[in-house]
Amino acid sequence: MNDFESPQIFDGAIIQDEAAVSRFVSNVFSWMVAGLLLTGVVAYYVAASGAWSLLVSGSGGMSLLGWVAMLSPLAFILAMNMGFERWSAGALVALFLAFSAVMGVSLSSIFILYAGTTIFQVFGITSLTFLVMAIVGYTTKQDLTSFGQLLFMALIGIIIASVVNWFLGSAGLDYIISIVGVLVFVGLIAYDTQKVKRIGAGVEYGTASATKLAILGATSLYLDFVNLFLFLLRLFGGRRD
Repeated sequence: MNDFESPQIFDGAIIQDEAAVSRFVSNVFSWMVAGLLLTGVVAYYVAASGAWSLLVSGSGGMSLLGWVAMLSPLAFILAMNMGFERWSAGALVALFLAFSAVMGVSLSSIFILYAGTTIFQVFGITSLTFLVMAIVGYTTKQDLTSFGQLLFMALIGIIIASVVNWFLGSAGLDYIISIVGVLVFVGLIAYDTQKVKRIGAGVEYGTASATKLAILGATSLYLDFVNLFLFLLRLFGGRRD
């Protein structure tokens, strides 16, 4: 789930000035960066300490702990979105940080599968691409709503194709999925950035509601970044021998 819904945003017909919108957007990106840093630190520690081996020590492949690490991020996302009204701002922040840490455990295998220089190079490419598309999404005057809906349908297609290829094991299909995945998440960065900007124009900055919406916005952009990074890594990384 990479999107976030907030039907109450414009209920009060609050229209913020550009400075307030900019502060809200900056807050969203600050939380996103904090989440990425936490994920990176946890992923590196788990890989470097050898703890990653516990995730793949099951008799039939991945251990139970490994499956928990793989599926926990989805549980956190569902809890954050479905419990938006129920959670306090502090609780939602804690869930986001816990989600980022668990993602680090889940992604620790990339430090085993790929060389460190490759990871940092792809991370740099991802960061530059993200920055460019975020600027596009923030500054464009074009409404990207319809574009975002098409991208979401394409994302569903990627998920289905990935499940199918999990059984087929086709290198060619995997390459196509990776290319389409890069294009989809490049577009979603612009779409989600514009959505965050619109949210900032319709919520009173500094309130608990604004903090909660900022966390959901950060989660959405965080997922855009991570998925773009992983698809680029699959395309250009080149696994260790």
